[in-house]
Amino acid sequence: MTQTLTPIPTADLVDQYGGALRVCDLQFRQFGAHRGFAGRVRTVSCHEDNGLLRDLVHSPGEGAVLVVDGGGSLRTALVGDLLAGAAQDNGWAGLILHGAVRDTVALSELRLGIKALGTIPRKSAKASFGTVDTPVTFGGLTFHPGDTLHADDDGIVLLP
Repeated sequence: MTQTLTPIPTADLVDQYGGALRVCDLQFRQFGAHRGFAGRVRTVSCHEDNGLLRDLVHSPGEGAVLVVDGGGSLRTALVGDLLAGAAQDNGWAGLILHGAVRDTVALSELRLGIKALGTIPRKSAKASFGTVDTPVTFGGLTFHPGDTLHADDDGIVLLP
């Protein structure tokens, strides 16, 4: 069952919730056509290996945002146009990648929110090392599966 959330500007959420709102301290770049997006959090932890991520984006997203802890690596891209296209087609609201992407021109045309630290053309491994739906921590935040996330040009926040 798809649960589509209407994105609320993150600055408005900070004004509304103050210190109770959890704000990600990392500065991410925007890559998808949807610059503002929101959804229930799903997580995957994978370092320079996108096998588990590939499986997730090929499953029903149901309006969720996939938060990917790639350890901040900019050595390999965890997502390119094929995986992001699968995420779009399977109903994911967005991808937050604590890592890199590739195929940025194609990503910019996808009806999906995509935030990542940077870009690199090198592919990642496909061995499916990592974990799914366990808490991941970066940018001063711990993202738990089921959290409600809002993201836009100003940043990423988790509702209290």
